[in-house]
Amino acid sequence: MWITFFIGSYTEYPIPGFGGMGQGIYTVKLNTKTGELKHIHSKKERNPSYLAISTDNRFLYCPTELDETEFPRIRAYKVNKDFSLEFLNEQQIYGGYPCHVAVDSRSVFVACYATGNIIQYPLNTDGKLGTAIADYQHRGIGIDKDRQEGPHAHQIAVHPNGKDIYVCDLGIDIIKAYRYNGAKLSPKTIGDCTVSKGSGPRHLVFGSEGGRAYVINELKGNISVLGMSGESYREIDVYPFLPKNYLGKPSASAVRIHPNGRFLYAANRGSETISVFSIAKEKLDLVGYEHTGGEELREFNITPDGHWLLACLQNSHDIVVYNINGNGMLSEKFRTKEILSPVCVTFLN
Repeated sequence: MWITFFIGSYTEYPIPGFGGMGQGIYTVKLNTKTGELKHIHSKKERNPSYLAISTDNRFLYCPTELDETEFPRIRAYKVNKDFSLEFLNEQQIYGGYPCHVAVDSRSVFVACYATGNIIQYPLNTDGKLGTAIADYQHRGIGIDKDRQEGPHAHQIAVHPNGKDIYVCDLGIDIIKAYRYNGAKLSPKTIGDCTVSKGSGPRHLVFGSEGGRAYVINELKGNISVLGMSGESYREIDVYPFLPKNYLGKPSASAVRIHPNGRFLYAANRGSETISVFSIAKEKLDLVGYEHTGGEELREFNITPDGHWLLACLQNSHDIVVYNINGNGMLSEKFRTKEILSPVCVTFLN
């Protein structure tokens, strides 16, 4: 049996030393018996570094991660029966280096890292993007003078209740809260959550029903556990996740929760490791580390059935396929360098 999915890549270097040489958006198949990958289609695109699939699996959306002077776009594609992509339309993104996209049945949301703003685009029934209806600018600075000189919106996460939106802002150490009623997004300032200073929140995942959230902090290399208190989350625990023998600078990149809710996975560039935690009674217990053996561990994702984890290593052009064991640890089953500069794995719903 095969699972078909999509991989985003960097196709150019917008900044010297940062970027890649990929072909765009790759359509790939995973053999669920052996872990083997097969590349079946490519769609040329400029720096499609993050992808999102519509809730009905009919459409794919991606921003072109470029500087504001390069006029980045959010683009809509139809997913054909053979899983190739057919361009539908695009809208301009008024922001710099859009790095994350999220989608529900009525809207697409984009986070812009360089300019620190988030933008909402309505969706038409044919999957096409409408003109932006909301654009909110974050403000503030953090204590890290190099990385927190201003706001840096890094991820938009839709809460399981479908009514709340949370935005990790690396530059100001705040998880910004928004209310969403299916129409226009609106700020919910009372719901903002501050994490420890200098943490640099990058991405978050929700626990069962959203009672807990787990934030990966890029600048500190740790996980903030958030619990709901009144109308907002608050930071209740912080767990380091770097291997003890790693003496380099933290550069945390991705966090995922297993579909069974029992395990949390956190990745770090530099050490090129995935840390595995068990979730028990709302606490995290370190299970172990998986050394991926590549360079620039950018992103990973878990198949919807919970059996496989796929890791993307941007600079060494590795995609590593792991089988997930009963204790949450990983066993490598396949590795390929055929797909260049991979940075995002997105499965159909």
